[in-house]
Amino acid sequence: MPIDWDKFSANLDGLAKQAETRTDEQLASQISSVTRLTDEEVRAMFPDPSDVQKLGELISIVKQADARNDSVNKLVNGIEEFGGIVVKLLQKFL
Repeated sequence: MPIDWDKFSANLDGLAKQAETRTDEQLASQISSVTRLTDEEVRAMFPDPSDVQKLGELISIVKQADARNDSVNKLVNGIEEFGGIVVKLLQKFL
């Protein structure tokens, strides 16, 4: 079943707004449902809900059916926003 990335992003936006002071378990679950990370790993790596939202945006950019060059351009344009997320992910997997 293909994932509707626009709906995925919209779901993350709404969940992030509800979780102002702590990471909402539903938000971590949304990320873990499309990654190899568990809910617990998402919450441990990204305790700030806004970081979880940025991770969702990053996942959407990488996984959308856009041409590779379009995805690269989106990442380059958002590198300041996504830089910290990328570092945390690389630290986890290296």
